[in-house]
Amino acid sequence: MKEISIYTVSQANHYLKYLLLNDQVLQNIHIMGEISNFKHHKPSGHMYFTLKDDGSIIRCVFFLSRNKELKFVPAEGMSVVARGSVSLYERSGYYQLYVEEIRPEGIGNLYFAFEQLKEKLKRQGLFAAEHKKPLPGIPRCIGLVTSPSGAAIRDFLTTLKRRFPGARVLLYPVAVQGKEAPPQIIDALKKLDKLGFLDVVVITRGGGSLEELWPFNDEGVARVIFEMKTPVVSAVGHETDFTIADFVADKRASTPTAAAEMIVPEMKELLRYLEVQEHRLKSILKSRLKQNKIILENLSRAAFIYYPREKISQGYQQTDEIWQRLVRNLVYNLKLKSSELNNYEEKLQALNPLKIMSRGYTFVVDKNNEIISSIDSLKEEQEINVVFHNGEAGCQVREIRKKVLDDN
Repeated sequence: MKEISIYTVSQANHYLKYLLLNDQVLQNIHIMGEISNFKHHKPSGHMYFTLKDDGSIIRCVFFLSRNKELKFVPAEGMSVVARGSVSLYERSGYYQLYVEEIRPEGIGNLYFAFEQLKEKLKRQGLFAAEHKKPLPGIPRCIGLVTSPSGAAIRDFLTTLKRRFPGARVLLYPVAVQGKEAPPQIIDALKKLDKLGFLDVVVITRGGGSLEELWPFNDEGVARVIFEMKTPVVSAVGHETDFTIADFVADKRASTPTAAAEMIVPEMKELLRYLEVQEHRLKSILKSRLKQNKIILENLSRAAFIYYPREKISQGYQQTDEIWQRLVRNLVYNLKLKSSELNNYEEKLQALNPLKIMSRGYTFVVDKNNEIISSIDSLKEEQEINVVFHNGEAGCQVREIRKKVLDDN
């Protein structure tokens, strides 16, 4: 008679686990279903849920080491496709799917995450119009958060110089794509906001794919923009690109060029406006003087009828004094407005970059006209151009002498 093999529960479960682990199909399987009984264990960060369809269910576990890069938050009733391996949890005796990755069914992960975060922040009031801060009419100093190289910064600065040459810009260079970008952008916005003298902050980059623009869909970036005291203009991507930063910012510009046009006026239009205001002020003063003169003449005629001659004499004297005072006020106001216009012109001239360069300052560009701001960007025998206020000189780097900084 054949001897019967008897197994303990632990042995049986261990053997079943062995069979599952050695099945190639079950070790890299994609399972589609609806999420049920979802639990996110806060202390550990692990996620536990079941996937179900009309006929069956399977338990799932999604450990923190795998879910920490997840762009969206799984929710009850969500249809998903989960990839992972099937194994047995020996202690409880049930098999489960150990999830490696998960995505919403029929929609991209990033787009789904974008819509999910957009709806969340909208419910919390981060997009509400009552929280939007107005932009200054003429900004004295502009904070710029972007990459120091690329088309975005060139387009923005070129447009700014053309429209309003006297505008000052404080650049805070950051990465604008990749995992390192969100913390750098957050740090830049916080530090610029603390300065206190900036009138507006512009956050910008050129166009790109949804993945490349993803740092501007980061929840941390969005909340820092919302909490800033300084007005923020978001100019990310092209006209058809929208990011979470666009919705939270006080103003959204379709391109870096449009951002520059939005925050500074056209210098010629501003000067024309001042001229119109000057003529308008002169016209108002002349009209008031004429009206007051008529009133005084009528009063003096009434005084001649109803009052003694002494009153009439006093009235003439008072009329002369008032007339002289009005003339003095008119002359004073005209001189004051003329002085203000001269002050505007002097300030604009003082901020002119060419005037600063005429005092001996220069800057260096490479053969592609990219500005070289550090000696680390130079190589021996490299062809460079030194730009003066009245021209430029082609040069070649013969020797590099790097300045040793004292850490103490």
